[in-house]
Amino acid sequence: MRFNDNHLLQKLVGDHNRYLTKLEHGLDVRLTCRGNRIAVSGSPETVEQAQAALIALYRQVEQGHSLDAEHIEGIIRLSSLPSSRQAAPMPHSSPAREHPPAARLKDLPTIQTKRGVLSPRSHGQTAYMEALAQQEMVFGIGPAGTGKTYLAVAQAVAMFQAGQVDRIILSRPAVEAGERLGFLPGDMREKIDPYLRPLYDALHDMMPGDQVTRRMSSGEIEVAPLAFMRGRTLGHAYVILDEAQNTTPAQMKMFLTRMGPNTHMAITGDMSQIDLPAGVTSGLKDAVATLEGVQGISICHLTALDVVRHPLVSRIVEAYDHSSSDTSSREAHDTAKPYRTR
Repeated sequence: MRFNDNHLLQKLVGDHNRYLTKLEHGLDVRLTCRGNRIAVSGSPETVEQAQAALIALYRQVEQGHSLDAEHIEGIIRLSSLPSSRQAAPMPHSSPAREHPPAARLKDLPTIQTKRGVLSPRSHGQTAYMEALAQQEMVFGIGPAGTGKTYLAVAQAVAMFQAGQVDRIILSRPAVEAGERLGFLPGDMREKIDPYLRPLYDALHDMMPGDQVTRRMSSGEIEVAPLAFMRGRTLGHAYVILDEAQNTTPAQMKMFLTRMGPNTHMAITGDMSQIDLPAGVTSGLKDAVATLEGVQGISICHLTALDVVRHPLVSRIVEAYDHSSSDTSSREAHDTAKPYRTR
């Protein structure tokens, strides 16, 4: 493969060829860089994947994006075919195996933030970002580290800065304290802040801190617990409900019916981390079952394959999923045993 600009190619290769080494290990190929050329050796399938990955990375560098190890890992995921363990195909996306790697990497969705351009780093994130950009209501369901909330906040900030919405409203159920926060010190704002901190963190990643403070003072950005949503109509806003697995069906219905004109909603949650009392149905689980197939609503399922935090997080999620499956199988087996009496 021949590249036009040696300076840009050096950024792609990385110091001491570290990005090439990462691509070699991730795609099972051999890469050799000499001058402005990179030789690719391997099976026909892996060579095709490596070529697509190198072209996509070079295009990003041409556009002024800076590369890091996370970008390389994301391109490796996207240039490879989804595993058979991947969830069912996402709405508004064709199965990746129908397209060659170059086609899969050609027109990836992006979100512009103060830290640069956010692009998907897995097949699941690609479908999720497309849904966030196209649909008025999106459910993002998956384990920790898949970017559910982060990407939703990024989309909200991008639409707000583009003038497509007038407000950003971020909400979360304060279920850890049963939404009875009186025992905590301070005023109401100080009581609920610990539950909303992840949303503040995502906001500060997308906008300068002084701008976040100013927008919050003017009411253009609002962060509030779910209990404060009752009775309101939310118009011309981007509304995000985080940790939605900890809502009850009544709370979820209340939240979803707040939707007003020109409003977009993103509902995120992790079905494996429900903190509701025993016997209480999760509002997120109920909503997914109820709203599946409703026009205008996208339900995106992310898996351990979409985890973009530390690689160990993905392995932890898979281990817990495997353990949960084994436990369910044992319980089903024990239940099936005949009851014996003496």
